[in-house]
Amino acid sequence: MSDFIRRIVTKMKAVSTGTNIIGNNKNSSYVNWSKEQLIRRITELENANNQDTNKSRHVEDSKKRKLSQEQIIKNKTKKPLKKFDFSKHNTRFIALRFAYLGWNYNGLAIQKEYTPLPTVEGTILEAMNKCKLVPSMVLQDYNFSRCGRTDKGVSAMSQVISLKVRSNLTDEEQLDPANDCKEIPYVHVLNQLLPDDIRISAVCLRPPPNFDARFSCVHRHYKYVFKGENLDIDKMSKAASYFLGEKDFRNFCKLDGSKQITNFKRTIISSKILPLSGTFYCFDLIGSAFLWHQVRCMMAVLFLVGQALEEPEVVLHLLDIERTPRRPVYDMADDIPLLLYDCKFPQMKWQEPAVDDYKAIKFTTATEALTLHYELKATVCNIFKDVLPTADSSKLSKTVINLGDGKGKIVGNYLKLKERSVMESVEVVNAKYFKRKDKKSK
Repeated sequence: MSDFIRRIVTKMKAVSTGTNIIGNNKNSSYVNWSKEQLIRRITELENANNQDTNKSRHVEDSKKRKLSQEQIIKNKTKKPLKKFDFSKHNTRFIALRFAYLGWNYNGLAIQKEYTPLPTVEGTILEAMNKCKLVPSMVLQDYNFSRCGRTDKGVSAMSQVISLKVRSNLTDEEQLDPANDCKEIPYVHVLNQLLPDDIRISAVCLRPPPNFDARFSCVHRHYKYVFKGENLDIDKMSKAASYFLGEKDFRNFCKLDGSKQITNFKRTIISSKILPLSGTFYCFDLIGSAFLWHQVRCMMAVLFLVGQALEEPEVVLHLLDIERTPRRPVYDMADDIPLLLYDCKFPQMKWQEPAVDDYKAIKFTTATEALTLHYELKATVCNIFKDVLPTADSSKLSKTVINLGDGKGKIVGNYLKLKERSVMESVEVVNAKYFKRKDKKSK
């Protein structure tokens, strides 16, 4: 109890005994107060005293925090972060081979505009920038090139990029393979920073002269996975064989006026329907180069043949540009089952990381865990399907066009491709884009 409160209590006792100890003090009015009034007053004074004490404590704590913050700022000022100077480090031109599952990404290529999902390249380059392998996210800063651009949802098992990165070795040391063990372990360094659905599989430390990941590629190998139920695989195989050779594929792609493409001839080296495990098959396709959405458009037509909605010869009809100069309107196949399986390059010496060290085992375990994750989800989905009532889709009076996504597109009466309305010609699409671009520049 404070001295001030103690004096008040003494006064209260004096009042209760009738003793006048206040005399001529200016607070002598307390003499006439009742015991209850004095108690109430003491309570008020105690509360006020506590508030003053708390306020003093808060002020003191605030001062301590301020001093602490000032000390932190002072320490930071004393020890500024040293900026990484790329000009003081060696660089070398390399190629990286990598795989990714595409359904969590907004395609391969990094974009200037905002995308709802990250891109694969953006994720890789952020990792490279973080560990100071590249100086920025600007592709022109390090001679960047990609092999096969994949769209949103599409996966790749052997994608390739080439670029200039930081090196531990001088230009002279880089020429001797004996020094490779001294080089930055690019594969391990990047895999430690990348998510489990993107994996660097190999590095080429000495690509051939004038190598470019896009233009040095000899051929690209795609696979489109699908379920074979209710599909005529023999007819699909026959239709797929018509794609072989050099053909004009303008009716099997999506036109892009920004590219101003006039030559739609592409060479297909191999085109087959191959069995996979269970009831699954894949459209196995190898070609020198491909147009935008070409594989998905080819697969969409193969689905129509497999459902007996079209004959295999419809492929020949669409490849005949004189008879069919403009593409009929049709939906392309789904993106998820498509994957860029391989990219072939001449004279490439790929170096894969050791498979028996701790890091390799760690990455393998992570990949196995990811695979199990999706297998468990698939199993749970099958149980989910089994416990629900199942409708007989064969009794549906309408046609469901297979698009590879399991849902398809429901149509009333199927209209043959030869009878459908057609899209704008290549010349019109290119002219419209050029006109829009010219108008924006003025």
